[in-house]
Amino acid sequence: MQRLLIAASAVAVAGFMAPPARPTSVRMDASVDSILEDIKGLTLVEASELVSKIEETFGVDASSAPVAMAVAGGAAAGGGDEAADEKDEFDVVLTEVPADKKIAVLKIVRTITGLGLKEAKGMVESAPVTIKEGAPKDEAADIQKQIEEGGAKVELK
Repeated sequence: MQRLLIAASAVAVAGFMAPPARPTSVRMDASVDSILEDIKGLTLVEASELVSKIEETFGVDASSAPVAMAVAGGAAAGGGDEAADEKDEFDVVLTEVPADKKIAVLKIVRTITGLGLKEAKGMVESAPVTIKEGAPKDEAADIQKQIEEGGAKVELK
């Protein structure tokens, strides 16, 4: 379905580049709405065939249309039928610890990981290092907030 949105957007962009084939009218809005309703009723196989024919007919490549990707990305964020490829687990990586913030960050790392003083100190001093693997999104964001408030830099991967 995403390829269909990409192709349709690419065709729309290509249409703006070419001179109009017919005068714009109110009927055109109705026909566009009608076409959109027809597209909504297609199966995935039919939609895939449509994308291929649009690419062939108009000489466009739907997979590399930057404008179309932005439109498709917005549609996916809007809660389309297909599940978005959103990550739900993150690795929390301690990337940088300023020398004057080591003790504060060390305390936070110990609390988060449950490690002893020696192990936590080793992690803090060997940055960049993964503090927590496979943390849920909310937990990873909370860990990131705690560590950044302590003065260190963190990345979620």
